[in-house]
Amino acid sequence: MEEKIMKILVTGATGKLGSKVVELLLKTIPADQLAVSVRNPEKAEGLRAHGVEVRQGDFDKPETLDAAFAGIDKLLIVSSSEVRLGGDEIRMRQHANAVAAAKRANVKFIAFTSAPKARNSDFFLAPVYKATEEAIVKTGIPYSFLRNNWYLENEIGSIQAAMAGAPWITATGDGKVGWALRQDLAEATANVLTGNGHENTIYELSGELMTHKDLFSTLETILGKEISFQQVDDDTYAEIMKGAGVPEAFLPMLINTQKGIREGGLEVESNDLEKLLGRPAVPMKEALTQIVSQISHAAN
Repeated sequence: MEEKIMKILVTGATGKLGSKVVELLLKTIPADQLAVSVRNPEKAEGLRAHGVEVRQGDFDKPETLDAAFAGIDKLLIVSSSEVRLGGDEIRMRQHANAVAAAKRANVKFIAFTSAPKARNSDFFLAPVYKATEEAIVKTGIPYSFLRNNWYLENEIGSIQAAMAGAPWITATGDGKVGWALRQDLAEATANVLTGNGHENTIYELSGELMTHKDLFSTLETILGKEISFQQVDDDTYAEIMKGAGVPEAFLPMLINTQKGIREGGLEVESNDLEKLLGRPAVPMKEALTQIVSQISHAAN
């Protein structure tokens, strides 16, 4: 009897994290073992050209997910990046749809990109991830929760502004963050999908803990110039962001992020990232140098 080929499916495969995970998987497994589920298959034509099976799946339309997840052994649910008004409720529903479809499809393993300390955190993003983790556990399907701390790429706006001579403005106080490059987090994720022994695991994927002041000082060293650093309160931060053209609807999310960091919501000491990578994560100075270089190239 012909042996069944193990099939991995990545959702959100044209997104910033999902696309990197797929790229890395293609280096380690044959293309016919990989499928992707995307809202808009046209955006995944490049993957189809590499022999990856492209399926249409939309977390907002549960009926599309049955076909998308059919015959899949290992499923990566990349958390929704929904930012519409009422985003939390929408994301909870989207994740619940994906988890229910995975159960119906008899998926053998679910990896889910979660958030730091998801089950016991006051961080404003945590409730969505807590609900999703609990829903996955309830299915009885073996799982791995990949609790990504904070993408260093989330700071590109501040880094760009600082490079252009603007002050670094923060309301995060002495709160520490475990920043990591998206590439490192994608590699850790790909390793879980292709490796063994990851059933019913929770990984806190955090880089070296640093404050915004630490990050800023490293950036000053790289740029070789002094930049103004302003530690402000939430109201002042909101006013400054509003003045910089940030839409009103996004302000609560930005303020809650500052507050959450200040209150220790991202302060998770862990070497799980290093363990899954089989090497240290890219150090902050090197990671920031990469980002500065990317910004400089894009500007030229």
